[in-house]
Amino acid sequence: MSQKFAALWDVDGTLVDTGEMHFRAWRKMSQELGVDFTREHFRATFGRRNPEIIRFIYGDHISETESQRIANTKERYYMDEARQGVQLLPGVRTLLEQLQRADFKQAIGSSAPRANLELILDLTDSRIFFETVVAMEDTSRGKPDPEVFLTGASRLGITPSQCVVFEDAVAGVQAAKAAGMKCVAVTFVGHHGEEKLLEAGADRCVNRLDELTADDVRKLFK
Repeated sequence: MSQKFAALWDVDGTLVDTGEMHFRAWRKMSQELGVDFTREHFRATFGRRNPEIIRFIYGDHISETESQRIANTKERYYMDEARQGVQLLPGVRTLLEQLQRADFKQAIGSSAPRANLELILDLTDSRIFFETVVAMEDTSRGKPDPEVFLTGASRLGITPSQCVVFEDAVAGVQAAKAAGMKCVAVTFVGHHGEEKLLEAGADRCVNRLDELTADDVRKLFK
């Protein structure tokens, strides 16, 4: 029997570019609270779970109830924007199709709430490629902790060393490497540069995913 491999996908900045939608949603939410949400805040927290972002921006004094209210309101603002249109990034669908034909199992591994991920998969008509979705609600620790990717590998029944992660954030690359997985970093959206992603441990860095084929991905394991 041939060896089985898996591909675990981050979403924001890797499958799709919804960064500006998130930024505007956080900024709108913060303005309602009288807090200035800056680009520096966004870069420092991108790819993290909402509870961690809220503590970073608004402080540890925020109660769990208020934290949940902030998160729910922010996500409502984000989803309103996302419904106006989201597309897969260049090369993503082709690589998803190639990996599927190459018998890679595939999953989503994201810090985003499940409702956000389900909406993106529906809007981009990409649900058919993924056997499982690991969302914020499925983890207790955010990236760079490897929990999200280890959970995905476990659900797929694939050994972590036989998994490759597609990421665009330093924390995500660190999580992939802490899980003992290969990692391809993507710079197209530009949240983090190639140098930072390679320093974080990425095995390969590309600007766009149409620079890769399924054969290129398989070679990472040799």
